[in-house]
Amino acid sequence: MSTGITGEAAEPVAIPELVIISGMSGAGRSTAAKCLEDLGWFVVDNLPPALIPTMVDLGARSQGNVARIAVVVDVRGRRFFDNLRESLADLEAKHVKRRVLFLEASDDALVRRFESVRRPHPLQGDGRIVDGIAAERDLLRELRGDADLVIDTSSLNVHELRAKMDAQFAGDEEPELRATVMSFGYKYGLPVDADLVVDCRFLPNPHWVPELRPFTGLNEEVSGYVFNQPGAKEFLDRYAELLQLIAAGYRREGKRYVTIAVGCTGGKHRSVAMSEKLATRLAAEGVETVIVHRDMGRE
Repeated sequence: MSTGITGEAAEPVAIPELVIISGMSGAGRSTAAKCLEDLGWFVVDNLPPALIPTMVDLGARSQGNVARIAVVVDVRGRRFFDNLRESLADLEAKHVKRRVLFLEASDDALVRRFESVRRPHPLQGDGRIVDGIAAERDLLRELRGDADLVIDTSSLNVHELRAKMDAQFAGDEEPELRATVMSFGYKYGLPVDADLVVDCRFLPNPHWVPELRPFTGLNEEVSGYVFNQPGAKEFLDRYAELLQLIAAGYRREGKRYVTIAVGCTGGKHRSVAMSEKLATRLAAEGVETVIVHRDMGRE
């Protein structure tokens, strides 16, 4: 008699795919969960981590009716939170295909969101909202480091977050590696969800060329100007080669998502042009690639 998803059975069972949704309170966990639900996932909110293997086991016994499960885990279940690592180890031993999605946002964005709904942070107690945010960051630090995908929602509205979720989870088949190439401006701050950061400020800035200033790196003249500068093409070639090595290592380690942040001063010219070229190179290597220009049009 079979006692679990790894035991012997008369017929092979289909182990459900699992996504664990976690992250900062106010960063958009509910929106992410709703998006997966709309994509056909079976979503369970605030499930104690110790029960995640049981949920996967039940899904495996559903004869394929529950093929994809998403579980929201957060500090509301903090007395169970220490069990999460043990549950993840149990799932790995049972060869469950699982991913951890972490929703992130800046302190300023989180404070604004809590103040707008006039609700306390779940960990602030008798203190301030910022105290609760700091406590939660400390509690979730290790989980964030182990996450397969981190999405920073600081500057995203609901529709933009949904678009990101669709881009990452709507495909019928899960690619070996999916990359987000994001241009940004250093003067607006580093993207907190970046795995790799590329600095293009060593190249001359088209901002100081009057006829190019109004345009962006999507413009052919601007892109041509950037890549006609000494070192630009060589940098692109060598960094693309480096990304091949990194991508191969990520695949071996089972990491399915990578965010490459490409920065210049304002996120309008050089970083946009370089991001477009890098994304093209990655796509040619078989990496499913999404391009995001975070700060373009912000000036």
